[in-house]
Amino acid sequence: MTDPQMIASQALLPHFRKHGYVILKDVLTPDEVAYYLEIYDRDRERFGSPNCWHPFANQMRNCNALVTSPEFDQLLRHPKILPPIEFLMGGAVCFSEICLRHMSPYDGEPHQAFHRDRPHWEAHPLRMDYIQLMAYLTDVDEGTHCFSISPESVDEPILDVAANLEHNGSVDIHGPAGTVVLFNIAVPHTATLRVTQRERKTVQAYYGHRARPFLSDCSVIPPRFSRHHPDPEVRAFYGNLNNTTRTFLAAFDPVST
Repeated sequence: MTDPQMIASQALLPHFRKHGYVILKDVLTPDEVAYYLEIYDRDRERFGSPNCWHPFANQMRNCNALVTSPEFDQLLRHPKILPPIEFLMGGAVCFSEICLRHMSPYDGEPHQAFHRDRPHWEAHPLRMDYIQLMAYLTDVDEGTHCFSISPESVDEPILDVAANLEHNGSVDIHGPAGTVVLFNIAVPHTATLRVTQRERKTVQAYYGHRARPFLSDCSVIPPRFSRHHPDPEVRAFYGNLNNTTRTFLAAFDPVST
């Protein structure tokens, strides 16, 4: 990590320690946002339901975006996003999961379902086993669905979700397209469903520690990244293979080493 990257990453630490999340502004240029939005829309058009996009709560999602749109590798390892992730995690990280998510216009009852994705890893300085990247590809404000989080400090006891909400409240994360949020997936959070005529489009990716268990079996990691990429660091980043990936590799790429 270069000195400017280190300085920028260190500046995020106090807020992350106190709240369990940070917002990265201006890490994606308008051209980059347009580029990823075009790929996202193309993916939904070519691989939508019932193919690769499936219902999940009040959303539709594609968790095999590296297969259908491998260009999203560029976002996962973005030079302005990956360094702060590695800094907060405390070292080299590995890919765990990616989901393209879509929330449609809605005229029903507003809804929240705060939860923790995984338990805390209390041996870590930030009690963080996995970190999530959420990138907004559309503008998000009071008139749209949004991501919400109940802040949690590493210097305070861990409460159950309801008690954390009562003690710390919640924060709605609004921002223009290109806003990026990083958060500990053990901190209570939710998708906030609102009455709206606007869509919300996000890319949500999870990163883990390379020596820790993989997060889930949701996302297949293509061998173009995990086995055949010419850069050994990229292969290592994608090298924590889940069971689903191993099953597909055994079937379609069995002779690779």
